[in-house]
Amino acid sequence: MEQIDDRFMIKVDDLNKSFGDNYVLRGLDLEITPGESMVVIGGSGSGKSVLIKSIIGLLRPDQGEIYVAGRRITSLNEGDLNELRRKFGMLFQAGALFDSLSVWENVGFGLKQHTRLKDGEIKEIVKEKLHMVGLKDIEDLMPAELSGGMKKRVSLARAITMEPEILLYDEPTTGLDPIMADVINELIIEMRNKLNITSITITHDMVSAYKIADRIAMLYKGRIIEVGTPEEIKGSKNEIVQQFILGKSHGPITDEL
Repeated sequence: MEQIDDRFMIKVDDLNKSFGDNYVLRGLDLEITPGESMVVIGGSGSGKSVLIKSIIGLLRPDQGEIYVAGRRITSLNEGDLNELRRKFGMLFQAGALFDSLSVWENVGFGLKQHTRLKDGEIKEIVKEKLHMVGLKDIEDLMPAELSGGMKKRVSLARAITMEPEILLYDEPTTGLDPIMADVINELIIEMRNKLNITSITITHDMVSAYKIADRIAMLYKGRIIEVGTPEEIKGSKNEIVQQFILGKSHGPITDEL
């Protein structure tokens, strides 16, 4: 298997992806180091979700390469890709809990599918992960009995149950009030510090981005046009970056929103 510089947990090189005549990614480059919290920002339809799906191998690029933990993934077969995906945990925008399963069955779903652990052993691991995200004594509840913030935290517990090396967050604070959004932000920081997890977050929430990011990458017209620390992004001289982070509705970026 081809190896690359192990300074990078994820390296995206000249990534191109189109759907018919819709060219979404146009030569995108991005490098993420082990343990780094990278936040990707950009307008709706700018390609953030396509980038995430490409990194976990759900979409194949038209051109370019993706490396994860030193492995070139763009030519892996489905079996090898499935093995690689065990390095990832994902927090979906809507939580994506199974309505017909209890909390413990949701959180322990991956363990049930991929290990030979007994239910009692899985329940103990589930309790530990729920405790890590600030939840106790809820494992027998159903998703319909949970608040929006609790669903997000249950989803995060599920994402870390298989002890991934990389966490992907898809709009983690969407639909939450500011206080609960800050709880989720704090949990994302805690996961990085306690578990040394590399993370990629896609978000429109600049309050969240500034709080959780080591670096922020701006995606525009299929390319990363600027990468920097939160302070560097705040002070960017790029008009498109400033328009997005300040939420202005006029100027060159509006064609992409």
